[in-house]
This record gives sequence, structure tokens and C-alpha cells, in this order.
Amino acid sequence: MTYCLAIKVKDGLIALADTRITAGTSTSVKKKVHIEQHDHYSMFLMTSGLRSVRDKAVNYFQELIEEGAVYNKLFKAVNAFGEQIKRVAEEDKASLEKAGLKFNLNTIVGGQLKDDTEHKLFLLYAEGNWVELDESSPYVIIGNSGQGKAILNRIITKDSSMKQALKAGFLSFDSTRVTSNDVEFPIDVVLYKKDSYHMVENRYEKKDLEEVSELWAEKLKTALNDIPESWMDKTFDKLEEQ
Repeated sequence: MTYCLAIKVKDGLIALADTRITAGTSTSVKKKVHIEQHDHYSMFLMTSGLRSVRDKAVNYFQELIEEGAVYNKLFKAVNAFGEQIKRVAEEDKASLEKAGLKFNLNTIVGGQLKDDTEHKLFLLYAEGNWVELDESSPYVIIGNSGQGKAILNRIITKDSSMKQALKAGFLSFDSTRVTSNDVEFPIDVVLYKKDSYHMVENRYEKKDLEEVSELWAEKLKTALNDIPESWMDKTFDKLEEQ
């Protein structure tokens, strides 16, 4: 399984992806973020699904760019990557399904190209169609998404700072990690500041963020203890009456 998260706030984009690849009983570490960075051209791709489909589609997309393809708006690059997914589907879908494997590749695309008025965030499906994320849905998760949504829903708005968004994003990942054995460190983090046309990337090992994880666990326990208990009294009184 995979955990890939991207958040759009007014000041920029935050992306986070785990690196665990599980194949049967074996696990390995592989990068799930791909960055294209040129003059007035900043975008990232994060994927969940079959690794072979992902690698082939990304290589086809890179080949387009190397051969001179130019995209002035991000949605056009998303369209182009979607076409490469369809191309891979035509080549491999039948044989994969015959082998009992589902052709699946969900992709998060974020960034800002030359003629984009602001930074953008898209969710691209295996069929090649996509949706753009807006203020009403400032984040998107692909892969193992169930456990990590609660903190994001409570905290993230378009006005959140990039630092606040990254903190919430890490805690969302950490909540998923402690409940799932197929999501794990290291994690790759990508930051993009609006109108900068410059992305930065950093990899965090477990030891780098262990203290943050432990602090969060302690604060949750403290917060739970601080919640008033008077609302429970009637129910517990009934228990004592038995």
C-alpha cells in the first residue's frame, strides 16, 4: 500500500509520500515522487498502484519532455501524463489482468507552470480523467487514506500556513503508519511556494521525526485526560446501581 498526501494552501503546496514497497512478504524502499523542474516550470507527480505501470508512464512522460514537449499550464501536463497512462493500459492492461493483477494507478499532480495564475493540485485517475482540487477540498490522499483524514479535516484550510500544513501532514502520515504495516518511513517531503517556480525536497528517516511522534502521542493523552467527565456521570451512576 501507499500513503501519498498533497495539500494546497494560499501560500503554496506541501507533498508527502512514504517509500515502502510491498511485494508478497518482501519490502523495499523506492521513491514515489517525481519532480520536473525547469525555468518557469515546476511540477511533481506522486503515484499509488502498480509500480510497473507507474515507472512506464513516468518514463513515457519524461521522454515527451526530453523530445521538446512544452506545457504552459499544469492541466495540459496532467492531460499529457493521462495520455501516457492510457498508452500503458493499451500495452499492458490485458496481460496484467490475465495474470490476476489490477491495472491501477492514481496520481497526484501539483505545481505551477508559466501561464498558471496560481499553484494547482490535481487528482488523476487510472482511466486518464482528472479533477482539480479547490478551496473546498484543500488536500488529497491516495493509497491508505482512512486513518489520516481526521486531523486534516479538523485543521487544514486554505489559510493554513505551509508549516502548519506540513505538521498536520506528518501527523496524518504517522496516524496511518501506526495502524498499518504497509506504510512506513522514510518519507519524502516536497515544498512549493506560490509563484517561486522552485521546489525543494527532503527525505526524513524515522529517527528524524521520532521525537515529534512521541510528543504528539503524549499530547493526545494529556488532552484526553483534560476533557471534562461530568457528561459521563449519569451513565456511570447507572453502572454503580447494579
